[in-house]
Amino acid sequence: MFLRVDKLQIELPAPKRQDPNAGAALQELLGGKYGEMSTLGNYMFQSFNFRSKAKLRPFYSLVAAITAEELGHVELVSNGVAMLNNGPDTGADEEDGGDISGAPFEDMKDIRLAGGFFSHAGGAVPVNSNGASWNNDFITTTGNVVADLLHNFHLECGARLHKLRVYETLTDPTGREVCGYLLVRGSVHAHAYALALKQITGVAIEKMLPTPNINLDKIPEAQKYLAEGSHCRLYTFSPKDYQEMSGIWGNGELALAGDPPGELEVVEGMPEGGKIHQLGGVPSAFTPDYAPEELFEVAQKLTKKAR
Repeated sequence: MFLRVDKLQIELPAPKRQDPNAGAALQELLGGKYGEMSTLGNYMFQSFNFRSKAKLRPFYSLVAAITAEELGHVELVSNGVAMLNNGPDTGADEEDGGDISGAPFEDMKDIRLAGGFFSHAGGAVPVNSNGASWNNDFITTTGNVVADLLHNFHLECGARLHKLRVYETLTDPTGREVCGYLLVRGSVHAHAYALALKQITGVAIEKMLPTPNINLDKIPEAQKYLAEGSHCRLYTFSPKDYQEMSGIWGNGELALAGDPPGELEVVEGMPEGGKIHQLGGVPSAFTPDYAPEELFEVAQKLTKKAR
């Protein structure tokens, strides 16, 4: 089962301006072939279908724990997309939608993913940067441990390539922060799958990393995560389970060459995380409604009853 915590894995800086086209670019890291929906789907169903879990516990624990982290990555990218589509928040909801006859959202017809406004009010959905739907054909779960781990290694390297390309298209701090963090964590996952394959096959596949061959010291937004040692940590995302993966991610194994030196460690639980940015209502777009005062009043009464 999964435990949900009302935080993001990191706190994202507020966007400097409304930029739906940047939001569309970031959608690639959500619903693209190598996006977070794909990494989540692959690892989640591999963990569900894993055979001989008790006998192969270190490998099962690795896939299962990374699954939980990937669920948080889907949440992180989705929040980044919504923030870029929304722009700087005023901190106050309008009392009503005003005059909608003057085409207040005329610009939206010209953005790359107009459907992101028409259908989702600027929210994120599992599509790529062109609006093509993510689909289950992107999931590989063969039941063969080596084949699945090798696929996961390939998936993380492909995801790194896509993150770098998306990063190069963005200037807003929100999108770049998402990319910087995910590049660090994706590097961890690729390294972890490489070490797992090495334990089984004896092949030092970690020598192929980083793929593409660009060190994280080239990414300014990654530096604080490297400084705190995030590149050396795998989290269990559980209060007591999945500790067995320390046999793979640990035992004196070291960080990748080119990253700050450090010994790999399994950390019980999850990252400290950061607050979720609150998106204000846009009544003229009927979110949460054209005249939301009654909704607010009902919610306030229910909140008081819950306390």
